[in-house]
Amino acid sequence: MRRPFLLLDIDGVLIPFPAADGAAPATHVRHDVVPTGRSAEGSVTVWLNPDHGPLLMDVFRTGLVSPVWCTSWCRDATTLIGPLLGLPTLPYVDLPRPQITTSHPDGYLWKRDHVETWLGDAPVAWIDDDFTNIDHAWAAERTARGSATLLVQPDPHVGLRGEHLACVRAWAAQLITTPTGGPTATSKVQAA
Repeated sequence: MRRPFLLLDIDGVLIPFPAADGAAPATHVRHDVVPTGRSAEGSVTVWLNPDHGPLLMDVFRTGLVSPVWCTSWCRDATTLIGPLLGLPTLPYVDLPRPQITTSHPDGYLWKRDHVETWLGDAPVAWIDDDFTNIDHAWAAERTARGSATLLVQPDPHVGLRGEHLACVRAWAAQLITTPTGGPTATSKVQAA
């Protein structure tokens, strides 16, 4: 069994959406970044938890997964967000910038068709806050066809938690030790 990819989203995972009162979690630190194609006057404020870098690095160092950004931040994920967390340069899925008004124009996460093409039959653990039930059914079907697929879905107002990464680690370790290709279930791990 080849090492699974770990696909990482940013918005709603590493950058939580504000609470109803506009506040970010107390664990997060403010940063102003300038995405590609913007001038310094067009900076974007992001809130990042400095603990995420070490937590992610602990998973990366196990060698159980191959981490890849899977976010609309594309290259900016590795040049702007990753360095703020102390992460190494990671590859990214080169997602298009679709003209859509919802992240589920076909009832499922818009990224999924692009990810499916990019993955081929590779095993994957995918952390994103925006999966639908249709995405979870896709993951179960993909796993049943022999391409182990784990979906981990943080609460977008809380973001990534240690238990999400523990789930990924356990799942990836089981893939290595199970001769049939590993776990057959997908996961929707949510923060409390």
